Amino acid sequence: MTTKKSVSPKIQTKSILSFIKDFPNLCSLAGLGSSLLAIYFLIIGIYDAAMIGMIWAVAFDWADGLIARKMKGRTGDDQKFGGQLDLLIDIVSYGVVPAILILSYSNFDPLFLIPGFIMLGFGAIRLSYFSTFGLSSDAKYTGLAIDNNSIILVFLFMFAGYFEDTSFSFFLGASGICLAILNVSQIKTPKLSGNPINVIILAIYTTFVTIFYGSSLILN
Repeated sequence: MTTKKSVSPKIQTKSILSFIKDFPNLCSLAGLGSSLLAIYFLIIGIYDAAMIGMIWAVAFDWADGLIARKMKGRTGDDQKFGGQLDLLIDIVSYGVVPAILILSYSNFDPLFLIPGFIMLGFGAIRLSYFSTFGLSSDAKYTGLAIDNNSIILVFLFMFAGYFEDTSFSFFLGASGICLAILNVSQIKTPKLSGNPINVIILAIYTTFVTIFYGSSLILN
């Protein structure tokens, strides 16, 4: 006679809010705060400030991974919780925010719900795929990493003043669709945030973007 082994539930030893004390998680939440500011400024039409929020969300996102890899003494639960928190924040920073950018710049024309939803939907699919399968066997992403969406859109927005508003709205929408397609494509892309040189390049780019759009805010 055989008996089924009982599976005891995992004992919870830490409270939910105790994970906030983990410094990488604080960086993740700072990135979420930057994305919230970006959404706020997009809704009220202050795009220069929104671009600063978008790029700082990327900077904090990269920082949390870098800090997590350098920290000692983090438990398996800390790492698992941080990974899940990071993924949830990514859908806001790189899916919701770009979608709102496209909608806001088009004065919330219902037509632009299409590219907005494609960016958001494909972003969710991209993150779900990564959560399930992780990096490929050669330590590369399958599909364009979703953080590139904000990095590229912030750069493209620097040229908004050279176009008529309606034309640039369609350009943003088309760019968003192209990025979304690349997010879920089978192309292999390297993990940029894992290279210290790329981290330095992002820091320089973040500083440049902050000065560029910050100067525009002051002058206007």
